[in-house]
Amino acid sequence: MDISNQIEKVKLNLFEKEQIVEACTIISKYLSDSLLAIHLYGSAVEDGLKPYSDIDLLVTLDGSMDGETRMGLMKDLLSCSAAPGTNPRKRALEVTVINYSEVVPWKYPPRREMQFGEWLRQDISEGIFEAPLVDKDVCILIKKVRASSVAVFGTVASTWFEPVPDDDFVDSLRSTLDLWNTEEDWLGDERNIVLTIARIWYSASTKLIGSKEEASLWLIDRLSMPYRSLLVKARQDYLMGSQKEFAIYTEEMSAFIHFARQSITAILNS
Repeated sequence: MDISNQIEKVKLNLFEKEQIVEACTIISKYLSDSLLAIHLYGSAVEDGLKPYSDIDLLVTLDGSMDGETRMGLMKDLLSCSAAPGTNPRKRALEVTVINYSEVVPWKYPPRREMQFGEWLRQDISEGIFEAPLVDKDVCILIKKVRASSVAVFGTVASTWFEPVPDDDFVDSLRSTLDLWNTEEDWLGDERNIVLTIARIWYSASTKLIGSKEEASLWLIDRLSMPYRSLLVKARQDYLMGSQKEFAIYTEEMSAFIHFARQSITAILNS
């Protein structure tokens, strides 16, 4: 698979380009018979990879995956990924695999064949593999890929995927917002969740996809204290790659999420 010319158009360092080539080579090894496209999306093609940003890949297949293929691919991808900040030559990978016929013609809620990420490392190492499932987040992902992505293999995303209907997009935002109800739901991932909520808020208000950097800047001027200060800190830590403990802001997190849920829900219901 020759993908070197495609990733040259993205501002990446040598290690990041090599990692993408390695990941795509592994993907092709297992899925070459049904592989239609691989799209690079997220921070890499939006406003640049930040110190702890993932490399995000969407893989589109002409068919489904069997269990053996899924297990083999996920195991091999472990060698091509590293938890944020643990390896100067490798970033965390997030790889989502979809069956083209499950999303074109558009069906809601959509299904995915597989998802790989560092949060699954222990499960994969222990032989625990998630089966294909309905995942409303694929709706957001496809909207992201249509808005901004690079075809590492295959053609541009707009030739593959139909526009996501606004009603389905709104419902998928609502479902994501419902993930965070108690402290256990955000403990250990506070910074990322604050920024993800900023993106949901931005999307609910504009019906567009914004990067974490863009959405957080948009929201800062629309928040009052103390919510603004929490978002400013999350944004600065994200941009600078700070590893400072964020869990000390327990009360602030709870208040922010409660306020955000109410505010975003009101927008989604309007």
